[in-house]
Amino acid sequence: MNQPAVAPSRWLRWYRRSANPRVRLVCFPHAGGAASMFRDWPRWLPEDVEVIGVCYPGRQDRVMEPCIDDMGVLSTRIADVLQPFAGQRLALFGHSMGASVAYEVALRLQQQRTGGVPAGRLFVSGQLPPHRVTPDDVHLRGDEAIRDEVRRLGDPNADTVLDDPDLLELVMPAIRADFRLIGTYLPRPPTRLSAPISAYTGSEDEDVPVEGLREWAAATATAFDHRVSPGGHFYLLDDPEALVKDLADHLAVGSVVG
Repeated sequence: MNQPAVAPSRWLRWYRRSANPRVRLVCFPHAGGAASMFRDWPRWLPEDVEVIGVCYPGRQDRVMEPCIDDMGVLSTRIADVLQPFAGQRLALFGHSMGASVAYEVALRLQQQRTGGVPAGRLFVSGQLPPHRVTPDDVHLRGDEAIRDEVRRLGDPNADTVLDDPDLLELVMPAIRADFRLIGTYLPRPPTRLSAPISAYTGSEDEDVPVEGLREWAAATATAFDHRVSPGGHFYLLDDPEALVKDLADHLAVGSVVG
């Protein structure tokens, strides 16, 4: 199993380093998720693709830090963290809440392009585009409503966490913050990215139907494609190899701009 190297920033966890990376794949987890969900991805990617998981405050070794429950604050801080990679190729992947965060980070990198580094490709999974997201009030209805929503989404690891009182007490602050962040993320017309976008969903994900997924095309000024895989909202945990190999095809030489 790949183990993360010591990162120069507490925000990032390297699951593969390369002496001369062709591209860095920066991965954003879902609400309540952790960077460690990407630790096995290097096995299905070329050696010259670095794999980096984003660790949000309030989880893993950052569990004692205050959580961030505002999309603007979170995405701006992550964009600032990625600025040292100026002049190097970046691809961003995000699932569910992480897809919205990845888009907002890509947008900020693009806006800071002078002297900075724009994202070269954006992969979004299990989420609707910014003009189609629907704010909700789950975060206002208490912990039981939040736990019910986590179970409804079908994370296969949910029962392990939700049924263990000690573990639940440890992770619940981060889950609350994430649900507030995504519940207050307001729909707006998308700003077109200069990067291509590839969008993914599960065939049984009622929250992200294929017709909604296709609307990510409005968020890019260049190429767009999409893929539907068997499964529900967490289809990528059922068959991570299939997803990551598709990412590898998109990250082939010449397919990442910048």
